[in-house]
Amino acid sequence: LQLQASGGGLVQPGGSLRLSCAASGFTLAHYAIGWFRQAPGKEREGVSCVNIENTVTYYYDSVKGRFTMSRDNAKNMVYLQMNNLKPEDTAVYYCATVIDCLPLIGRPRAGPDDLWGQGTLVTVSS
Repeated sequence: LQLQASGGGLVQPGGSLRLSCAASGFTLAHYAIGWFRQAPGKEREGVSCVNIENTVTYYYDSVKGRFTMSRDNAKNMVYLQMNNLKPEDTAVYYCATVIDCLPLIGRPRAGPDDLWGQGTLVTVSS
């Protein structure tokens, strides 16, 4: 069972990146999925979540309107399109299966049994 995040890199402020998360050994469609990030010296935070039914996607306030999360169950993939990137978006980004999404705050809720990808580094700098 594995999640593999990719697509990170160095981008200038205002630029865009698309992160991908590929699952192997299990079916992503059976899970709610979250994207998290951890900036240097900061705690990991959830930024986006899609429910298990793939009907609703949630976003934390700091990325709302700039990030778009999607899932392609046929390809067993999840994506995070990030536009208008800011230096404060610099972080290692992780995808993970999660217990559920928290609609009021737009964040995923992960538990001890959830599966995490290894992370991909996004650096926003001029």
